[in-house]
Amino acid sequence: MIDQGTVGGDRERGETALQRVDRNWLELLQELRVLQTGIQILTGFLLTLPFQSRFTDLDSFQITIYLSLVVLSSLITALLLGTVIMHRTFFRLRIKESLVRNADRILRATMVLVALVLVGTTGLIFDIVLNRTAGTITAVSLAVLILVLWIAVPEVLKRRSMKAARPAEDPDTRSGPDPSRLSGPGEAQGSR
Repeated sequence: MIDQGTVGGDRERGETALQRVDRNWLELLQELRVLQTGIQILTGFLLTLPFQSRFTDLDSFQITIYLSLVVLSSLITALLLGTVIMHRTFFRLRIKESLVRNADRILRATMVLVALVLVGTTGLIFDIVLNRTAGTITAVSLAVLILVLWIAVPEVLKRRSMKAARPAEDPDTRSGPDPSRLSGPGEAQGSR
């Protein structure tokens, strides 16, 4: 059970540990809502493809990619719904901290799968419309872009923010002791 005092809370926000967990859960839910809407649209798109007249023109590689994308998209949906199931299971058990921790893990795994579906779907579309080379180039380019936007940029921003959040160093200690404050030969320190 979470201590309702300030231990584990955020003093700057003036919140208790329980309030922090509630806030984290609400933020996580908002992220899940955005993700779920996007993946539902993408899954709907994928599920309609076999009913298009050009679907019969796909080669075995394209069909394999397509079926893999459908499986991944369905898995993402199941993972997202898993957080709802966990919430229902944990409801009123006063273990929201565990819910938030585990839902965060599920969300991180889901983001990896979403990246795969985005890359695969884009590559497949370019493969079908143009050719295999265009599909491969587009898929690799999008994968690099996702890595930059989802991993590199947040890491750089986090480091900058953490560096800016550190208290400013005392100018006297930054580059070592001030030579004018050191005692010379034969002088007692502080006699100046």
